[in-house]
Amino acid sequence: MIGYVTLGTNDLARAAKFYDAIAAELDTPRMMEFDGFIAWGTPGGAAGIGLTKPFDGNAATVGNGVMVALEAKDKEQVHRLYDIALANGGTCEGPPGPRGDEGFYAGYFRDPDGNKLNAFIM
Repeated sequence: MIGYVTLGTNDLARAAKFYDAIAAELDTPRMMEFDGFIAWGTPGGAAGIGLTKPFDGNAATVGNGVMVALEAKDKEQVHRLYDIALANGGTCEGPPGPRGDEGFYAGYFRDPDGNKLNAFIM
């Protein structure tokens, strides 16, 4: 249902370093790049992520209640993605571990602009 998600950034170069590292772990390359915009994804694959400076020229801000969930292949990859995020300027929003009792396992973090993400398995 979702083709891609776009997140705002105030520093594209800094944010690109963060998302390049996350995308490398997920084996997902950059698929589009324009002035002020980069997208990671695989044509015909799962939803991708785009990163952009806001079109209106105002500062990018974080959406309260907005989160992008990145599907991992196993618990070990959840931990690697969480660690990669923190090593590349991200901040912790909840370390990897089980959530609830239905087999959901996730680690939560924010990118350098404050956008919330998680890596999960279900």
